[in-house]
Amino acid sequence: MSDALPTPHPTTSPLLAVRGVKKSFGATQALKGVDLTLERGQVLALIGENGAGKSTLMKVLSGAHSADSGEMSLEATPYRPDGPLHARALGVCMIYQELALAPHLSAMENILLGIEPTHGPFMNWRETRAVARRALDEVGLPDLDPATLVADLSIAEQQLVEIARAVAVGCKVLVLDEPTSSLTQKDVQALFSLVRRLKDKGVAIVYISHALEEVAALCDRFTVMRDGETVGHGQVGTVPVDRIISMMVGRDVEDLYPTPILELRALAGQKAPRSAGLVLRRGEVIGIAGLIGSGRTETLRSLFGLDPVTGGEIRIHGEVTPPAGPAKRWRQGLGLVSEDRKTEGLAQNLSIAENLTLSRLEGLGPWGFVRPSRQNAAAAPWIKAFPIKCQGGEQAVEDLSGGNQQKVAIARLLHHDCDVLLLDEPTRGIDVGSKAQIYAWIDRLALGDAATGKAPKAILVVSSYLPELLGICDRIAVMTRGELGEARPVADWTEHSLMLAATGQDRRT
Repeated sequence: MSDALPTPHPTTSPLLAVRGVKKSFGATQALKGVDLTLERGQVLALIGENGAGKSTLMKVLSGAHSADSGEMSLEATPYRPDGPLHARALGVCMIYQELALAPHLSAMENILLGIEPTHGPFMNWRETRAVARRALDEVGLPDLDPATLVADLSIAEQQLVEIARAVAVGCKVLVLDEPTSSLTQKDVQALFSLVRRLKDKGVAIVYISHALEEVAALCDRFTVMRDGETVGHGQVGTVPVDRIISMMVGRDVEDLYPTPILELRALAGQKAPRSAGLVLRRGEVIGIAGLIGSGRTETLRSLFGLDPVTGGEIRIHGEVTPPAGPAKRWRQGLGLVSEDRKTEGLAQNLSIAENLTLSRLEGLGPWGFVRPSRQNAAAAPWIKAFPIKCQGGEQAVEDLSGGNQQKVAIARLLHHDCDVLLLDEPTRGIDVGSKAQIYAWIDRLALGDAATGKAPKAILVVSSYLPELLGICDRIAVMTRGELGEARPVADWTEHSLMLAATGQDRRT
């Protein structure tokens, strides 16, 4: 039985249509028969795991590859570009995750690259500047001097310059490949606003992203690819997230990880919680919302062994475990990032490397001793991966900014290789750039990494910032006066409904 959902036939021909496109590289069949349609003024999410064939399909669309078979049409006319410049001239423009700009040239030179206006044998600089000025204004960079070197621009500005290049040629179809991967939250919102403006002007947009929360916020329809084929499509907001994930991986989430990694059954603490029930599986991000004092933090502390448990049941990997201290919880694969990183989350007088490796010192020295050189070497990959702005692993944690301290706290859980991450206010008091990086890591950890064999993590997040929970979670439960409600899909919630539930208003009859 196919996962594909029926799509009504449009009354007019689509702007772009792809039918049965196939592409092979030697013995490897990258595309096995892909179908896709795109209407004017529509944002289509193209979703799939790494290796699903999304990038190959986009390279066929943009003229970088030619299809072996199948048909494509643009405005009801056969479409078969013989290269990226030809595709661009026809109105199909691709913005890759790794931006394709010449850093030594100016913004206006990049925008008009390949289509430079000339006056006789010479470059028409006045016309170049005028065209670039109009394009930059349209993408939201009215204050940028077109003569500015691209090398001097931020990543977000460079991305907008590349989109301006598409605008300058009268782009009809714009393909964005993981466009938010290197952006701050503020820049993401600016990009979303631009996409909506282009959509209103009739531009059709293919939006490739692993972040399903972005898809929910921005896109009209979605198409799912798996193993080089189209396996599902539908209207955004009408199909549950777990159904989309099932299309991506070919099995239900429950089939992938049938045994919950963590279960709470009527968990009760000395002061709070009064009763907390929860089921958390690998690959899930569950958020706990609620007012301050509702018992959210106490739930994590009781679970991790920092506060006493007075009732209920905790199951880890399907087995009942009695109340225990943090040392045992670490051994069981649980890790906690405390809301109070200064006095409880990190040892401020110790170095970054010492904090990062503190819970797992095995292999860092002989006979139970720790060699600083090995400790620094163990910390170095995490410092680079997050990235943590510092002078090196020997630097004291207290010298770091709040955002970098929080990265150290989260990196410690990954060094320990925890299966379950308990994150209490993970982005409180940090800058937007660090927030964006932490959000990206949460998304990455929940997806896992098939290339390295890293299984997805299970993540439980407590946050007072409701847009954060709505943006990063698969399900959200609300805690009210010490009682934890049912974890429901994020699509069922809004900020308003979360606040009503947190104040108990939704329980009134």
